[in-house]
Amino acid sequence: MLDVLIIGAGPAGLYAADRLAAEGLSVTVADRMSSPARKFLMAGRGGLNLTHSEELDTFLSRYGEAEAFLAPMIRDFPPEAVRDWCHQLGEETFVGSSGRVFPRSMKASPLLRAWLRRLENNGVRLMTRHGFEGLSEDGTALIRPEAGLPIALPARAVLLALGGASWPKLGSNAAWVPYMEERSVRITPFQPANCGFQVAWSALMKERFAGTPLKRIALRLGGDPVLGEAVVSGQGLEGGAVYALSAQIRETINRQGSADLQIDLRPAMSVEDLVQKLTQPRGKKSMSTYLRKVLNLHPVEQALLREAGPIPQDPAALAAGIKAIPLRCEAPYAIDRAISSAGGISLEEVDDALMLRKLPGIFTAGEMLDWEAPTGGYLLQACFATAHRAAAGIAAYLKTGDGVEAR
Repeated sequence: MLDVLIIGAGPAGLYAADRLAAEGLSVTVADRMSSPARKFLMAGRGGLNLTHSEELDTFLSRYGEAEAFLAPMIRDFPPEAVRDWCHQLGEETFVGSSGRVFPRSMKASPLLRAWLRRLENNGVRLMTRHGFEGLSEDGTALIRPEAGLPIALPARAVLLALGGASWPKLGSNAAWVPYMEERSVRITPFQPANCGFQVAWSALMKERFAGTPLKRIALRLGGDPVLGEAVVSGQGLEGGAVYALSAQIRETINRQGSADLQIDLRPAMSVEDLVQKLTQPRGKKSMSTYLRKVLNLHPVEQALLREAGPIPQDPAALAAGIKAIPLRCEAPYAIDRAISSAGGISLEEVDDALMLRKLPGIFTAGEMLDWEAPTGGYLLQACFATAHRAAAGIAAYLKTGDGVEAR
């Protein structure tokens, strides 16, 4: 009989396997995809952001409503521990100018290769093309091979690390939800997180500027502005500055039906600075040429101004408009286009060791749980920290003898 069956070969599942195998436990990891950590590899294509270097209290505040739940786990396995773990795998890390932490190679693939080698050396068995099919009446996990009927895999403990509901093509499709609901485990419905939002652009905006970046802007939704970049798409607005506000935008839409953002095209300049520049004589220049000359407003920025109505001729009104272009967000993009998801297993359903209260011997970790985080290293950090907690809980569960019977 297996000591531990882990279902899901993403970062949470593989990290838990790494720790449990190092303690001498027999571990099998099953995943329905043809190779492990597909979403992890995709996330690392542009530079694998492992965690963040900011002061820990500030770091923890990024998790919003889930801070109280995640804080003890992240304090037990903080950003420094993630970096140490990478170093043990032979991958050095560095802190970028934004405070984000990356492997020196900037890629996920070298880290994953070293990770999988260590798992293999420690005896971890990886079963690809084997999907989760729920639990038998006695709590044994059922796994379906790609071509075949479900089989029972008895284990003394089970860790579910099946991910959330974003990027379904890479494995996170939330197909596990009905199996948990059959066992009366409460699930918070999934919603897109770190996503773009639909905007009712004019035909001109969609035709001429879809795919155009907006650089060094600020977005505001009631509170403090968020500096960063965004991208105009055919259906709306996306990009880092949007993702930073995505939870707030989404919840505002849920309450009110839409969310009214303000875009500041020149956050480094005050209204007074803009007025001073806009009092320069225009002469015979067209408004477009004038704005390009005096403020370096790019065509897409001028188009954004025009989306709000005719461009004001008065310098003060024009300056105010540049600092606060109204933009109505009508709905988030579909969840399969989101970087991550909100929702999942209700946090009240697990104990401090992340074991399901209604299913003794069955633990969970990662994005299956109902928390969300912005981009910037916070997503992976929480996946690692919850996996670290679940692995410790499983080891303790097995040592006390509670895990003698098959699951």
